[in-house]
Amino acid sequence: MKYLKAQNVLPKEVITIIQEFIDGEFIYIPRKDGQQRAWGEKSGARNSLKERNRQIYAEYIKGVPINSLISKYYLSEQSIRRIISMEKGLCSKSIHSRL
Repeated sequence: MKYLKAQNVLPKEVITIIQEFIDGEFIYIPRKDGQQRAWGEKSGARNSLKERNRQIYAEYIKGVPINSLISKYYLSEQSIRRIISMEKGLCSKSIHSRL
């Protein structure tokens, strides 16, 4: 989220009305209904984590021990196991949808 100067994007009349309620403070204006973005969508973090999780699962399938995955990805055993379980579920759903 970036900050914009009100005087650069709003009409002077609107700024005057807003100043009656909030004078010189920061205000967050939410997106319109239906226009919200999911976490990490804009920055690419969501896709980056999806790819990391796929890689973890692929390595696990190839026989890489969980302790090695913990060290390589700096995650807890619980996190690695959760990722493996989630990816395993996604793979089985993908296979069933093809049948």
